Amino acid sequence: MLIDRPQYLRHLEQWKDKSVIKVVTGVRRCGKSTLLELFAQHLIDTGTPKDHIVSINLESLGNESLLEYHKLHDTILSRCNGDGKYYVMLDEIQNVPQFQKALDSLQTHRNIDLYVTGSNATMLSGTLATLISGRYVEISVTPLSFAEYRSAAPKDETVQRTWSRYLYEGSFPAIHELDGNNSLIDDYLEGILNTILVKDVAQRLGTARSATLDALTRYMFDNIGNLITPRSIANAMTSLNAKVSAPTVSNYLEALSSAFIFYPVSRYDIKGKRIFQQEHKYYGVDMGMRRIFCSGKVRDTGRLLENIVFLELKRRNREVYIGQGPNGEIDFVTNGTNGPAYYQVCESVHNPETLERELSSFRGIDDNYPKTLLTLDDAMPTEYDGIRQIYALDWLLE
Repeated sequence: MLIDRPQYLRHLEQWKDKSVIKVVTGVRRCGKSTLLELFAQHLIDTGTPKDHIVSINLESLGNESLLEYHKLHDTILSRCNGDGKYYVMLDEIQNVPQFQKALDSLQTHRNIDLYVTGSNATMLSGTLATLISGRYVEISVTPLSFAEYRSAAPKDETVQRTWSRYLYEGSFPAIHELDGNNSLIDDYLEGILNTILVKDVAQRLGTARSATLDALTRYMFDNIGNLITPRSIANAMTSLNAKVSAPTVSNYLEALSSAFIFYPVSRYDIKGKRIFQQEHKYYGVDMGMRRIFCSGKVRDTGRLLENIVFLELKRRNREVYIGQGPNGEIDFVTNGTNGPAYYQVCESVHNPETLERELSSFRGIDDNYPKTLLTLDDAMPTEYDGIRQIYALDWLLE
C-alpha cells in the first residue's frame, strides 16, 4: 500500500533538475524508498521515459556487486548514455564504502539528476561534506504524519479512533499492512528497533548491542520532553543500578540521534536571541516504538501530544527550538521565512488554573508574531488577547 507523501514530494519537485545532490535521510523503514518510488511515478506521469529513471536498491542482494564504488559509478554511467536527463535514485547509499567518490563524479555529469537515501546522519559529515560541500540538499523524512496516517485509515473511522491507533501502533508506513494485528505490530516494531540498535548504533560505536544501550534508549523514551544533560542522565541511570559515565552517555546519544531514533532540541533565549548549548530536550521518532520500549501501554498522552507536535513542526519548519521567555518556558519556537512563531502544548486546559499557566508564558513575549496553544480539548478555535487556542487534531490535519 503506497501512502501519498505530498509534502516531501513537493520538496523533491522543487529541487528537480537543480544541480545539487538530493540526500533523503531518515530512520529505517520511515518511507524513504517509497518516497522515491512515488517520485519516480510522478516523473513518468509528467513525461519522463521509464528508461531515463535509474533506481538501485543497495540493500538488495541482487545489487551486491555494486557495493564497490567504481562498479556502481560505471554501471550508472552505462545506463545514462542516451539523450535527455536521467534521474538516478540510489537507496541506502551508506552501504557502499567510499560512496562519496562515486557521487562526486556522477554529480559532474549534466545529464544526471542524482537522488540518494541514507539511514544515518553521519553520511552527511566528514568526507561527504568535504567532497560535495554546497552541492547537496538534505530532505529529512520522518514516519507518517497524523494527516498522512489518517489518509490511509478506513473511511468510516472517526478522527478520535484514528488518533488512538496512531498513539498505539505508531507511524511507520508498513503498519497499515498489518490490519490492526497487535502481535504482528509489536513484532514489526521490535524488529525495526533491533536492526537500528545493532546496525546503526552499536556498529557505529564499535560495540555489540548491550544492556546499557537498551537501558539508555528506554530512559530516553521515558523522558521525552524533559530538559537533560549527559551528566544528569548518567546520574539518574546510576541511581537505577545501570551505572554509566557521562562521556559514554554523550557518545550513545550522538549515535541514537544520528540513527534518527531521537531528535535533540536546543533551548532558545527569546529575549537575548541566543541558543543555549548545554541542555537539550529529546523527542522520539515514533510513539509506537516508545510504547514497545517502555511499558507496552499508551501513557502520558500529554507528553505524546507534545512529541507529535514537535515532529509536525519539524516537518513544516525544520528549525524548532525550546523557547525561554521572560515568564517561563515556551514549548516550541520556530523560525520560518515569515519570522518566529510560538507554541504551547497541553492535553487539556478545562481547568482555569491550567489555562492561565499556559497563557502566562506567552504574555511575557512582547512581539506580534503568532502564538498558538494546542490542546486535545475538542472545541472551536478560541482567542485570548491574540493567543489562539486550537484543537490539536484539527491543526495536525491542516
